[in-house]
Amino acid sequence: MHDPDQGLVERTLAGDLSAFEKLVQRHQGVAYRIAARIAGPDEAEDITQDAFLRAFHRLSRFRAEGSFRAWLLQIVHNTALNVRGGRRSEPREEVESLVEATAADELERTPAERLEDRERRERLDSKLRMLQPAHRAVLVLRDLEGMSYEEIATVTETPLGSVKGRLHRARRELIQILRENTYDWELPK
Repeated sequence: MHDPDQGLVERTLAGDLSAFEKLVQRHQGVAYRIAARIAGPDEAEDITQDAFLRAFHRLSRFRAEGSFRAWLLQIVHNTALNVRGGRRSEPREEVESLVEATAADELERTPAERLEDRERRERLDSKLRMLQPAHRAVLVLRDLEGMSYEEIATVTETPLGSVKGRLHRARRELIQILRENTYDWELPK
């Protein structure tokens, strides 16, 4: 498996700072979304910047056994957990700030449709916050970010079997939460 970021990593290690800028541009969206999901949107920007700074300073320790993206998201994940661990309350998350809608898509939809979509995202977000943090993390990484099981195992530093088990339990737990409030989702009992 060839890592599309390997060339940029090598150029950065050789002193080309513009190569690292390209890595930041390529991965800042997913890094921000992961940070916001774990620690909340109020902390996400700081966590993302801190994670990229840590990645830059630790780049010489990056072993190309896995992808740069997975290695970076592991740093983001751990940084966000450290920030979250310092607080007792559940983070206030707003899915709307995490979803990147294209301008063309927004123009095609009516204000009522946009409002309905935003309300659905907010309801889903509130349901996701009811999941156990370990379950929520794997669900977000797999189903919202589209990461492979192996990447999730690397990011969360969890065995592959545990990732699969947590994802199964997370999905089952989310379905149960959604069924308990059928008004929101119009799911059959």
